[in-house]
Amino acid sequence: MPVSAVDSVQPALQHTREQLFTRFRFGQWSRLALVGILAAELHVGGCGVPNFGGGWPRVPQKNDGEFLPSGLANVLSPFDRANIPAHISEHIAQFIGLILVGIFAFIVLALVFLYLNSVFRFILFDSVLSRQCSIGDGWRKWRHAGGRFFLWQLVFLVSTWLSLAFFVGLPLALAFAAGWTTDLRQHIARLIVGVILLLGLFVAFVLAVTVIQALAKDFLVPIMALENLDFADGWRRLLAMIGLEKGRFAIYLLLKLVLAIAAGILFTIAAIVPALVVLIPGVIAVVAGRAAGMGWNATTISLAIIFGSLLLLLLIYLVALVSVPATVFFPAYAIHFFASRYPTLDALLNPAPVPPAPESPPVPQSPPPFQAPPLPPSAEPIG
Repeated sequence: MPVSAVDSVQPALQHTREQLFTRFRFGQWSRLALVGILAAELHVGGCGVPNFGGGWPRVPQKNDGEFLPSGLANVLSPFDRANIPAHISEHIAQFIGLILVGIFAFIVLALVFLYLNSVFRFILFDSVLSRQCSIGDGWRKWRHAGGRFFLWQLVFLVSTWLSLAFFVGLPLALAFAAGWTTDLRQHIARLIVGVILLLGLFVAFVLAVTVIQALAKDFLVPIMALENLDFADGWRRLLAMIGLEKGRFAIYLLLKLVLAIAAGILFTIAAIVPALVVLIPGVIAVVAGRAAGMGWNATTISLAIIFGSLLLLLLIYLVALVSVPATVFFPAYAIHFFASRYPTLDALLNPAPVPPAPESPPVPQSPPPFQAPPLPPSAEPIG
């Protein structure tokens, strides 16, 4: 009988306790932390990197009638300043080129992370289901299924941005075409109503995107993994199952939202300790550098970027290490809720006990070999 979303919480907690605490293994915790990062299963309210102040580029200042960064103004010679417009054009072109290179690098890194995320969703599912985490074996086992899920994520990402452009861009274009922005006083009431409707539409859109993502990672991944389906066939299978119990799946999503909020608060508090461990050395390094009279130049900026990046990566990993219980609990919650509706998954989660081997009947022992009775002793001769 299918269990409810509420009844799935306790088995998921028990599952987490057995996998992580019954026999504590630091190696498994460390691997699950990495899997949680790449599978985007961190339930922390946010890890902010503070601004230590004084080290960021300042707002461009006015120099000789033109806006020019102060650092660039100090570098330019008097002859260069006499030809500021040409140099401004040159530096603007370089700046635009750097922006384009940065955008391209960001897109490439985002696609790489999206592919890793797709594969590690399956590794996380398998690690929680089997209660054993092996990244190398999981990669070899699930990279093909992860590739199919990566295609789904690409399709969904492109569809999301196109839909957002349509639902937000179309009303804005109609407002401009109707002339609402030319005279705000005459159309103030229409603008207020339009903004309220646009915000409502945006909230509904974000809610729909969030629900689809939750259904995909909680239920589509198990179907694709256990039946070796592509994402289109997996969605048809999943939607058919949801259609039979729309209310229970809706309650599952609502309860998961409540649990995610509670976990976010709890593990954000727990993440304060690793955050302090990482950020205090960073603050000490900045203060020591200033005390030593170090200025900002190409070398110090490069070192600051490298050092800051390493500290950020360390902070993310330590936060993920603290959040491992949440990383295991939420997939376990989805598995226990879905297994009662999906016999293939239930057979792996609750395997039937192996019947004991039948006892073989005792082998009859063969009678001992015939032995002749001993001869009576011979009579002693008389005399």
